Amino acid sequence: MDREDGPVKVTGAARYAADHHPDGLAYGYLLTSTIARGTILAVDTALAEKAPGVIAIYTPFHPLELHPYAKEETAELAPPLQNTGVRYYGQAIGLVVAETFEQARDAAALVTPQYDAERPRASFADGLTDGTSVEDVLADGVSSIDEALAASEVTVTATYTTPAETHVAMEPHATVAFWTGDRLTVHTATQGVRLAVDRLSETLAMDPAKIRVINPYVGGGFGNKWGMWAHTPLTAAAARALDRPVKTVLTREQVFTVVGHRPLTAQTVSLGAARDGTLLAVKNDGVSSKSASNDFHEQPANLSLAMYGSANLHVSRKAVTLDVPVTTIMRAPGESNGSFALESALDELADELGMDPLDLRRKNDTPIHPARRLPWSSKHLAECYTVGAERFGWSRRSPRPGAVADGDWLVGLGMATATYGAGRGQASIKVRLCDDGRAVVSGTAADLGTGQSTVFAILAADRLGIPVGRVVPELGDSATPPAANAGGSGSTSTNGPAVRLAADAAENALVKLATEHEKSPFHGQEVTYSTGEVRGAGGGMPFGELLTSLGVPAVEATATSPRNPVRDHAFRSFGAHFCEVRVNRWTGEPRVTRWLCVVDAGTIVNAKTARSQIVGGVVMGIGQALLEDLRIEPETGRFGNATMADYLVPSNADIPPSMWSS
Repeated sequence: MDREDGPVKVTGAARYAADHHPDGLAYGYLLTSTIARGTILAVDTALAEKAPGVIAIYTPFHPLELHPYAKEETAELAPPLQNTGVRYYGQAIGLVVAETFEQARDAAALVTPQYDAERPRASFADGLTDGTSVEDVLADGVSSIDEALAASEVTVTATYTTPAETHVAMEPHATVAFWTGDRLTVHTATQGVRLAVDRLSETLAMDPAKIRVINPYVGGGFGNKWGMWAHTPLTAAAARALDRPVKTVLTREQVFTVVGHRPLTAQTVSLGAARDGTLLAVKNDGVSSKSASNDFHEQPANLSLAMYGSANLHVSRKAVTLDVPVTTIMRAPGESNGSFALESALDELADELGMDPLDLRRKNDTPIHPARRLPWSSKHLAECYTVGAERFGWSRRSPRPGAVADGDWLVGLGMATATYGAGRGQASIKVRLCDDGRAVVSGTAADLGTGQSTVFAILAADRLGIPVGRVVPELGDSATPPAANAGGSGSTSTNGPAVRLAADAAENALVKLATEHEKSPFHGQEVTYSTGEVRGAGGGMPFGELLTSLGVPAVEATATSPRNPVRDHAFRSFGAHFCEVRVNRWTGEPRVTRWLCVVDAGTIVNAKTARSQIVGGVVMGIGQALLEDLRIEPETGRFGNATMADYLVPSNADIPPSMWSS
């Protein structure tokens, strides 16, 4: 089916965080640092304070009251403006509040900070030699990975690096906050309203029950709307201090620095194999950058423990601390960069063996988790390989580089394995059956454009036996039951079971009402529920009609589904990618001209939105491979291309018209 929220989004009726304008609204504008490391000596606000419309200016010398965060998150370790230290270029060092956005922006330009600047640590390459060792992981039964490599008939070793990336979601981060007595209401762009409630309750030192965060629509996230960033607590605290609503919307350039990015990585992969292609040893030494402002770093080498069968597995992890904006989660953290290195190394090994890359992967496909030695709950990767190869025409591939040409373009075919974790957490959902015949499904879940609200509607309609159009999904309100936040590709697998249980519970509540209510035509009867009707000895009645006749506006029930309790199996999804790439023999320009992705993703709730997610992942992967590169200036720690004009993401012209998924 089409997206449930499609019409309101394409007509502009959907209200995102920045679309809220409570009465008496004032506007905040962040001041950000122009050095990457050092100390703020003074902030001259005299001119800005005299500018038209200015209400207040907050700096480390005139801070808003914020308390330390109680736990580590994927955002900054400390709330803003609580000290004079500068840890990265673009750090929030102040907030100007004025009557209009333009007045706040113009006044911010009049503020003059003075710094005692230090040279930043901004070179990932320089830090590789002395990165901090985080952990070594050796699979059970492996005594020495180097001995296993030395004993292999064929070995390959290569180092793979990836640049920093940023999320650049269509919707810039924004927060609107207002107080009613001692209660706070916040509209903010977030991948989970409960995340914002928890963080705000810490830094504002208040009861989380007195905070309501509302965010039903999210204009993309990809990870950096998981944490809470500087503008949100500042806006909430300013609204409290000024006793009026405040809105702060980040500029596009501020989005590049204030809200985090994917770390840089380097991986040295060594593979050992027998002549027939059997993997005997897999070693991956992975390094990730991390920011001095938080502790998050990627673990790209970990994927080497979960992909292919091998008697000997070893990964190591290191982190290089830099004075750069916060490193945070970005779509498939670890898996994205980890698969790039491992799959590239597999191709190198296939070339060394004179073996078809697809045959090498088939050879080392395994029915058990390579490191944990547990059987997979299900795995159809072999079918993905077969279906993809047949549909794509893999048999026509020439193994010799440059053998196939089309005019000035050299044409090559490639393939790779895809995998991602398949977890299921705990979630609570409420289903409310209304007297107008509709069913409302509510929970704190978020829809980043992934189709989660449509999934809610489909699953509830399927369980209740009513048309999908009669189901109203309500997401993104912290006043509703605690469903799963949007992250880790686990929304449907976690929230879906809770939707089904809540629908069952609502049916039971309806049957109980029909049986026990004295005015019910089914009073005292044996009553059942099916396809939207309550049925007894005298026939059936739609639940909306029954509720109306009893003068009861609705019946509702909340249910909770637990975390996956299974411990004797491993869980992942799998897939296979096939692509055709053309490279201009004169200019070296690459062009992706065909792509096929075949996915083993479990039960598909809605084929249209699932396919859209797969295609979106492919598009993002093409951007990572060919275009995206967040450049850090080693001398200044500044992002040199922190604009949408200079940071390149895929456009329609970069994506092949013949892309399809199965």
